[in-house]
Formats: sequence, C-alpha cells, structure tokens
Amino acid sequence: MAQYDVVIIGGGPGGYNAAIRAGQLGLKVACVEGRGVLGGTCLNVGCMPSKALLHASELFEAAKGEFATLGIEVTPTLNLGQMMKQKADSVTALTKGIEFLFKKNKADYIRGWGRIAGPGKVAVKNDEGAEITLDAKHIVIATGSEPTPLPGVTVDQKRIVDSTGALSLPEVPKSMVIIGAGIIGLELGSVWRRLGAEVTVVEFLPRICPGMDEETAKTFQRALTKQGFKFELGTKVTGARTGDKEVTLTLEPVAGGEARTLTADHVLVAIGRRPFTEGLGLETVGIAPDKRGVIETDHFKTSAPGVWAIGDVIHGPMLAHKAEEDAVACIELIAGKAGHVDYDLVPGVVYTAPEVAWVGKTEEQLKAEGVAYKVGKFPFSANSRAKINHETEGFAKVLADARTDRILGVHMVGPQVGEMIGEYCVAMAFAAASEDVARICHPHPTRSEAGRQAAMGVEGWTMQA
Repeated sequence: MAQYDVVIIGGGPGGYNAAIRAGQLGLKVACVEGRGVLGGTCLNVGCMPSKALLHASELFEAAKGEFATLGIEVTPTLNLGQMMKQKADSVTALTKGIEFLFKKNKADYIRGWGRIAGPGKVAVKNDEGAEITLDAKHIVIATGSEPTPLPGVTVDQKRIVDSTGALSLPEVPKSMVIIGAGIIGLELGSVWRRLGAEVTVVEFLPRICPGMDEETAKTFQRALTKQGFKFELGTKVTGARTGDKEVTLTLEPVAGGEARTLTADHVLVAIGRRPFTEGLGLETVGIAPDKRGVIETDHFKTSAPGVWAIGDVIHGPMLAHKAEEDAVACIELIAGKAGHVDYDLVPGVVYTAPEVAWVGKTEEQLKAEGVAYKVGKFPFSANSRAKINHETEGFAKVLADARTDRILGVHMVGPQVGEMIGEYCVAMAFAAASEDVARICHPHPTRSEAGRQAAMGVEGWTMQA
C-alpha cells in the first residue's frame, strides 16, 4: 500500500494544479486520472481544443471575406482533416507539458480510475481491472463535471452530439441546431457556422447567456445574428427523432402553444454541465452531494475528515481557472498556510468574435441588491485600434459604487476583450476606484484604451478617439 500526504482524484485543471502545488510545498502527492492523459475535460475535450478550432475557423472566415478589404486576394480551401490534426497536436503538446511538470515537482501520476474506499483510502483500478490501494492523510476530490443530459434527446455522438462530439465532426454539417444558448454552445456554434453550417440556437429562457449582464448579452446576440445565427428563444425541446442523415426535433413555446418540428444534419446538446461524482465512493466516508450533485464544503473541507473537494464538484462557476484557484488554496490550507479564493473576482469569457468578458456584478445584480452605482461606457467604434482593424462591434462598461467609486463590475463585448479583463481583475482585487484606472496611462493605439475610457466615463470625462 503506497502512502501519501495527499491523493488527488482527477487530473484536470483542479487536480493537476493541486498536485503540482503540493509537490512544490514538499508534500508526497499522487494524482489519479483514468482518462489516460492529464488535463481533464478542459485540455482534452473542452477549453483548449475548442480554442484551437475557434482560432482556425476565424482565420478561415477572415480569408474568405475580410482579407480582400485589406488588399489580400486569396481563395481559401477548407482542409478539415488538417484543422483537426493541428488541434490534436496542440492538445498532445499541452498534456506532455503537464507530465513534465509532475516529474519536475515530484508528483506521482497514477493511471486508473480512483474511488474513495474508506477513510484515508483510495482504490485505483486500471483498464485491465487490476486494483491498488493508496493510503492518504488527505484526499482531494477534483473529478470535474460532465455534460448535463436532456430528457427526450439521446446523445449518440453521431447525429446528436455533446460538446465532446462537436469538436470532432467528420464533415461540416449543412445545418446544425444547438440546444442551449450558453457559452459552450455559442462557441462551438461559431466554429461550424464559420466553416459553412447554418446554425440555429434553441434556448428555453427568453435570452441568451443567462447570468450575463443583460445589455451585454443583447449586444452579443445582435452581433451573432449579423453573422448568420438564428435564435429560437423561449422555446423548449420535447423530443428528437434521429434518421440516417438528419435529426428532427420537436419544439414547443415555453409560454404555451402549438408544437412544431425543426430538422438539421446535426444537433448539439449544450444545456450546461453537472458535477461528476458517479462511482466515487462518497458514501464510504458519509458524503452526500445535494440534489444537483454538488458537494458541500467549508473552505474546501467536506463533511468527512481529511477529505477535500475543489473545482466543478463544489459551488461556484464551472471554469478551469476557478478550479486552478481552488486547487492552490486547498493545498495551501492542507500545508498549514493561508488559502482563499474570492469568487466575486472570477472572470468569465466567451471566445467568439467579438469576444465577451466580464468580472464582478452585473447591473441586474446591483439593482436587486439596492446598490447605488454609476456607469461608464465606451464603444469600440470610437477606439482607434479597433477602427483601424475593422473590429468596432461592442463596448466596455464599468460599474462603480456611486458613493465610494469602488469598481463593482466590468462588462465588455469586443475584439480580444478576454485579454483585457485581467486588468480589471487586478484593479478590483486591490479595491480600486474607477478613477484609479481612469488616471493610469495606457498605450496608444490599443484596444485596452477602451477599458480606460469606460472608467473615465464613470465621472463623465470620456474622450472620444
């Protein structure tokens, strides 16, 4: 029986960062992962491969249209096989990088499916059925999440796919229906629309991207509509019939009304994700997830002594970077240090074109909480770099406390705003006022000036480019 200070179940962003940090702090650590490669959903079938396809498809679409306006005459031809290969090659390089970091920091990588076998015990079974037991002073659950199924719509990874299947379609569909207007569906829909598919999004709620600042979401939807997206909002899917070459969905208005059908080559089910804890042996230590599958924790401690949980299996946004923060804080607590994550400062990004990025409170949240606030907003149509690059869709918006001027939330739609939101994460972590950002010199011409101009707008001294 191998003995460890910490055994981590799951090798995704939460698990592998926890293992690396534990090794750095001198703890004897093992990370158990059954996928066969480290990186979890994010690196293998989520964040990273989707960004590889988003980047490639954006360049393909630019070559078809935008290049000509820049004086570059080309006629691009899609090689989907090569596009998928470069995606796979990038993922392989990243997973090998994690294995190198494990070796560098003396963290053991144990291949196999882990489950808690009792207090301080983790059983690991490999694909051949052989099982070993690890003895652990501390167990960290970092098993992540899986796509939420939709009753009446069975995913077969052929005609009806989830996010994993949508990353590896063998050909560009002529038509695609996406069930769910969240981040995953809109990103993957963007990939296939750019490559030639007609994309229709069906959403149960009357708006896209639930939880996003409402003005930002409306601007985002207008941008996607201009690109060719079709939206069926306030609509529920009640069934699906799969044929050899197409899928027929049955739709009904949420508010009531007659049912109708919608047919497409492929359907992507993207209604969200749920914690993955099946077969984890939680009952052996008395842990009972709530009805949504979430494990309750107090500073990452579960109800079972010596058992911790991080990432998608606990409360908070299901984001890779949130899991990474959980991982570091959890391990530092185990090592007797201070560990903390401010979930109000976890940014969100949609990697479409234009991108969407945000951190902190929305206007709707501030109104519901009765907080008096001021708004500063600046359009990218008035930003010099955006105008020169023909990327003028969207805006940057800063919400600040009306009394103290402390920044409460920032919301952006526009070019590369995912790279810009980090500035406001830092500012808000130091309790900055909008004036602090407004009076900091930014390089010109850059898109980041839009963020500064929005801060200047809180007190009404925005300067148009």
